[in-house]
Amino acid sequence: MMLKPRLFLILCAVICCISVSTFASPPKPVKDKKPLVVFVTGDHEYSGEETLPLIAAELEKNYGMRTIVLKAYPDHNAEKNIPGLEALKDADLVVFYLRWRQLPKEQLAHIEAYLKTGKPVMGFRTTTHAFNYPKGDENEKWNAFGEFALNAPPGWGGKAAHTHYGHNSSTDVSVIAAQANNPILTGVSPNFHVRSWLYRVLPDYPTKGSTWLLMGKSVNPDKEAIENPVAWTGTNSFGGKVFMTTMGHPDDFKLEPFQHLIINAIHWELGQKVPKTWKGKIDINVPYREAK
Repeated sequence: MMLKPRLFLILCAVICCISVSTFASPPKPVKDKKPLVVFVTGDHEYSGEETLPLIAAELEKNYGMRTIVLKAYPDHNAEKNIPGLEALKDADLVVFYLRWRQLPKEQLAHIEAYLKTGKPVMGFRTTTHAFNYPKGDENEKWNAFGEFALNAPPGWGGKAAHTHYGHNSSTDVSVIAAQANNPILTGVSPNFHVRSWLYRVLPDYPTKGSTWLLMGKSVNPDKEAIENPVAWTGTNSFGGKVFMTTMGHPDDFKLEPFQHLIINAIHWELGQKVPKTWKGKIDINVPYREAK
């Protein structure tokens, strides 16, 4: 039986559609190749929730990255709540600027899950004492966050005698000669001065196996002072890459060498080449505030 021309054309179209749907591969979702850097802030003193968003904006504008900035709520003095930590599950790098937090267990779980992936971490200054749970608290182990996450002293004071040389002092910073060709130090001035008063981390920290990048010498200390490393890299207890600096006073963020150091370190942490071209000084002008 002969098919009518119109019916024949319809049948051909149907067969064509079936063939295409059978053999054509479905389009694959395009994954965003831009790395995601998540900043976790909450400190009483150094305005990290104001300086780091400016770094984040620079990463997005000039260095092809995505960023999320998380802040203590309702303000920087709120020790028990940093909303949005579930974002860490998608992060390629987490940058911490914390001081004496007491986050609930469910929020700590997001940080712990990230650390266990072995992905890289970065820390600023008071993150050596990021948490401050009372003795006997179920989360007391987190008081040693500086040590197990960042190769830094396990909290303030204690057996490590982690301390500083007075709020009226400042620090001369110099590149450690053996690390002059370290990619993180590309374009960073070999000598510069920061407002941060020097943290004492020696003799036991940074932990064994860490690489010291920069050395600090206290200027106008309130007691006898020794030189201490102020920036280092390494591998933490979870197998993650570490970059840690005990600098981080808001006046430090105004300085081009410090800005350059941070941008370089973020690229290094992500396994990317340090940019050959420096995009220029970032406009950061954030005031220091006394801790309550």
